[in-house]
Amino acid sequence: MIKYIITLMRFFLNIIYGLFKIVTHPHKKIIFLSRQSNAPSIDITMLSDKIKQLHPGYEVVILCKKIGDGLSGKIAYCFHMLKQMYHLASCEVVILDSYAILVSLLHHRSSLLVIQMWHSVGTMKKFAYSILDKPEGSSSVIANAMKMHHNYDYILCAGEGYRDHLAEGFNYPTDKIKILPLPRVEVLQSEAYSNSTKEVIYKIHPELKDKKNILYVPTFRKDKEESDNFIKAVKNLEKSFVPYGNQYNLIIKAHPLSGFDGGYDDFSSFNMLFVADYVISDYSCIIYEAAIRHIPLFFYTYDYESYISKRDIYMDYKNEIPNKMFDNPSELLAAIDTNKFDMAKQDAFLSKYVEYKRPHITADIVNFIWEHKN
Repeated sequence: MIKYIITLMRFFLNIIYGLFKIVTHPHKKIIFLSRQSNAPSIDITMLSDKIKQLHPGYEVVILCKKIGDGLSGKIAYCFHMLKQMYHLASCEVVILDSYAILVSLLHHRSSLLVIQMWHSVGTMKKFAYSILDKPEGSSSVIANAMKMHHNYDYILCAGEGYRDHLAEGFNYPTDKIKILPLPRVEVLQSEAYSNSTKEVIYKIHPELKDKKNILYVPTFRKDKEESDNFIKAVKNLEKSFVPYGNQYNLIIKAHPLSGFDGGYDDFSSFNMLFVADYVISDYSCIIYEAAIRHIPLFFYTYDYESYISKRDIYMDYKNEIPNKMFDNPSELLAAIDTNKFDMAKQDAFLSKYVEYKRPHITADIVNFIWEHKN
């Protein structure tokens, strides 16, 4: 039944879109679409600014909106989709950082260039077509009816080790996956950005300036049992940290939906990387961003067996991560205190998945777009 409802919806949406294509025409306009947030990400902002700098004659439109909760949120997003249709009908290029319903569902002009710059710097958990009909994935019936991730011309990828994973997840041939890291990789290596971010954070949290900072950034655990185990693991980490309190600060940046307030919610995990001396994580792709900043990585994987049994991961996790896995927080903190890490191994791991040494990352993306549009 749901398949036929979606097919009917797709039919009517294309009629409306067809009217937009009749009354508009493509002109010098680039649009960004995102459902990740109601505000543009640093990647969208950087790429938008670079387009305006290199091609000032082009209009740039940014449409960022999450689907809201409840009926009112869904209705509001429907009106937002009409706005998307207008701009899709009248632009030359659309750039995405997530799944955009209309980009996949609609019949676009053949001249429209569609670029997917997925929001993750590196690879970790499987997604989309890799996990259809699995607990964490979508229904294959709905995915096919919604034409999930259709109509992309190119998909941007941080590094060669990531290419096959994205090809599988998006169900595209590997020649459509282009090695062009996200713009944020550029600022992660910017001394000016680092200094200005530190200054802002230290002004609000001066206590972080006097000691070394251990940043714990775990992945989000959805179900109730996992969430409860996560809270226990955090409490065990905090208890084990007590003897180290005179030398270090422990910064816990849990996902906002985890229900845990670590006291640093005024800054994002990304920004906190600029004051971190050590990073503890698990199955989160933030490990690549930390590695780009050459921050030693440590892995608190107290739930490895149960987590891996419920979710598929692209990489050979145990053999690839650049440090030992810890389920005991006391042993983990002792390893940090004695600097037990191998930066050469970490750099080799990073180089496999992220081409972070490119000198003009954001400009390279703009140049790629201009080479392929129309």
